[in-house]
Amino acid sequence: MYCQVSAQPITDPTELMNRVRRDADGAVLLFTGVVRDHDAGRSVEGLKYAAYEEMATSVLTGICEKVRSQFDIGDLAVVHRVGELAVGDISVAIAVSAPHRDAAYAASREIIERLKREVPIWKRERFSDGQEEWLDGATPELPSAG
Repeated sequence: MYCQVSAQPITDPTELMNRVRRDADGAVLLFTGVVRDHDAGRSVEGLKYAAYEEMATSVLTGICEKVRSQFDIGDLAVVHRVGELAVGDISVAIAVSAPHRDAAYAASREIIERLKREVPIWKRERFSDGQEEWLDGATPELPSAG
């Protein structure tokens, strides 16, 4: 199992597939989330993800452990980006191996849905008109230094 929150670009998501591939598994599923050029009818130029990285990694790892015990899968790997991303950049990649495809699909879906709900990662969209907004009006609450 591999779970990471990283400022490094996800340039080759197939690396995650290679991490989870096992001879006992007949399915290896890869999901990538990509920055799109629009949201709610507005043109998007890019976005920024901010995170409390220690906590985000811990929560993400907990989700992965739970999913691994909940579904009949072989292995899984998840990476979520933080920092500035452009349209077309990969923001999240999830790879799941399993003996059968149904379990791989179910586990991947569970990971992405829980990640979006539970992991302390916030998204600020930058629109073509020059405006910027935190998604759903939320602003990150990062830990204080003191």
